[in-house]
Amino acid sequence: MAASAGSPPGDAARHRLRVWMLEGLADMAKNHPGPHAGPQSAHRGQRWWRVMCLTGVDYFSTLGYQPGIAALAAGALSPIATLVLVLVTLAGALPVYRRVARESPHGQGSIAMLERLLSFWKGKLFVLTLLGFAATDFLITITLSAADAATHLVENPHLTSALHNGQLVITLILVALLGAVFLKGFLEAIGVALVLVGLYLGLNAVVVVAGLWHVATTAHVVADWSQALTAEHGSVPAMIGVALLVFPKLALGLSGFETGVAVMPHIEGDPDDTEERPTGRIRGAKKLLTTAAVIMSVFLIITSFITTLLIPADAFKPGGPANGRALAYLAHEYLGSLFGTVYDISTIAILWFAGASAMAGLLNLMPQYLPRYGMAPHWARAVRPMVLVFTLIAFLVTWLFDADVDAQGGAYATGVLVLISSAAIAVTITARRAREHGWTIGFAVIAVVFLYTTVANVIERPDGVKIGACFIAGIILVSFLSRLARAFELRVTSVVLDEKAERFIRDTAHRKIRFIANEPDQRDLSEYRDKLQQIRTDNDLPVDEDFIFVEVTVGDPSEFESELRVRGEVLHGRFRVLVMDSSTVSNALAALLLHARDLTGARPHIYFEWTEGNPFAQFLRFFLFGQGEVAPVTREVLREAEPDRDRRPRVHVG
Repeated sequence: MAASAGSPPGDAARHRLRVWMLEGLADMAKNHPGPHAGPQSAHRGQRWWRVMCLTGVDYFSTLGYQPGIAALAAGALSPIATLVLVLVTLAGALPVYRRVARESPHGQGSIAMLERLLSFWKGKLFVLTLLGFAATDFLITITLSAADAATHLVENPHLTSALHNGQLVITLILVALLGAVFLKGFLEAIGVALVLVGLYLGLNAVVVVAGLWHVATTAHVVADWSQALTAEHGSVPAMIGVALLVFPKLALGLSGFETGVAVMPHIEGDPDDTEERPTGRIRGAKKLLTTAAVIMSVFLIITSFITTLLIPADAFKPGGPANGRALAYLAHEYLGSLFGTVYDISTIAILWFAGASAMAGLLNLMPQYLPRYGMAPHWARAVRPMVLVFTLIAFLVTWLFDADVDAQGGAYATGVLVLISSAAIAVTITARRAREHGWTIGFAVIAVVFLYTTVANVIERPDGVKIGACFIAGIILVSFLSRLARAFELRVTSVVLDEKAERFIRDTAHRKIRFIANEPDQRDLSEYRDKLQQIRTDNDLPVDEDFIFVEVTVGDPSEFESELRVRGEVLHGRFRVLVMDSSTVSNALAALLLHARDLTGARPHIYFEWTEGNPFAQFLRFFLFGQGEVAPVTREVLREAEPDRDRRPRVHVG
């Protein structure tokens, strides 16, 4: 709606800014038509291999720093430790996330699977905790990748002197540029990702071939490596044991799987796909996950081998020329400064754009949970405000860590491992419930491996879980403050009356619609007779007035928005009763009153008795359990929903 002609220029500008900021819902939701959408609406999207490049800018970009991490953690044992990582990837993480893709094809990931296992507030708190670790994973992906891109830029031989000590500023600029891309209305990152991934993998293939050629033509490097292994570890069993022990330090190589399922809504399905059964989308997601894992595994094994053999151990240490950029070091060393600079530019671009994959995951994940729980404002469903929030948080994280790649590695690994462990537990429970005994045992073993890896990582780098705890505490605090601020909103999305309930309301509308709020107890004759007499006495109403009892049964009080279904009953041959199930009594009553008014054009009345007890305690009962002092809360919900006093249903308390 345009601003009025008489509005001041400042008001018009603010109006245009507001419209622009709140334009549309989350971009990722564009592939989520409603439950009644036809098959063709679920068909939109991109081919799986194109979407693979979107998640690949995160997953494949770890090649920029993973070989260096492996060399620091395992030394000469790096190739064997990396082989363990690859085995865990292909035999552990891949089967888990293929199952997650099948069970949760709309981008919610393993969190949605675990959400279905728990209800009430314990379920919400558990989901908020996992969202905290997901936020840790995705936000640190943005900041760590931007910091690593800045490292490659600063340490380029041609730019070192000019950009010395500019790591923090460059990282902040890269994060800001990523946010600017999404603020502009970024929907089709896949095309950009396709170019970046293709170029980056191609250049890495050239570096790999050059490295293998140098290994093959310099015989002593293999002999030197073999002697170093034997001297340090003695026997093959000892090597394997040490590789298993250092494996948790290589957990960054597992990143990208949660992002892979988060971008599932972008995958093109079959023409006959529906939202309930998106078979084509699931099949495409499985191809995406498998292909990405195989490509990455091949590169990880070969690059860990050539970097370990060809780069001096001291060069991997903090401050060394290969720290965080092992393959870039080889590119400059063996393919010349020009090729090395091109490789650096490619690495910088894909590391920067790895944040796009993480930002897309955040924009898909958070709006699917927090607004539905009432734990985020309405604008949290729009892309641009959330982009600003995530970008500002990324600025804060970058500043706190001083754009240090190594310092952020612990938090990143913790977020990745907690999500993978929770996914393994979720698919284990799912397989057990489906009575798939073989899969249950297999997934349980995988879950144990990832739980061990998570615990070992936390013990080794406790800063990661501390940072994750800060994200969790922040999300829970903001969520509860938001829910508190929205406590008196009309949360009912729609009201559906059965035939008898609608007949009751239309019949009494010919006189005056009078409801009595009743808390169901024994539901015997004396309960309704005494309640009716009490209401008439308290409000000095004549005997011939017509009444309808209204009863609300509280289901899950932690739910925020829901549809209200109302059914009519006649009890003891004389009392008409409207029965409802809802998360809160007050919201259900307010929604019924407004619906009755709109249905009949008559202004309904509702009658309550005061509840005994401390008002603050009663409010907490309402906030947490959906009950409490019903009368004043019902009136407040009505006041917020209907500002016109002349049209607002009347609330009477005796």
